[in-house]
Amino acid sequence: MKVLENFDRVTSERLRTDVKAKMSFKGHLSTYRFCDDVWTFVIKDVVMKLDGGESIDVGKFKIVACNSKKSGE
Repeated sequence: MKVLENFDRVTSERLRTDVKAKMSFKGHLSTYRFCDDVWTFVIKDVVMKLDGGESIDVGKFKIVACNSKKSGE
């Protein structure tokens, strides 16, 4: 678990400080759920737009989000 905790910490820090690009997306929300403090969204027929104006068509896009702190902290 120590490796995963370190990976999560470093990835979060790098995304916060080093990544300057932005992306937006539009699609149709297929399913969503909230279980054990984890949100899961499945979006279909997604079009992603990057900073430079480039568009990317994606069939299915899944977002999994959870709290950065464990319950009880």
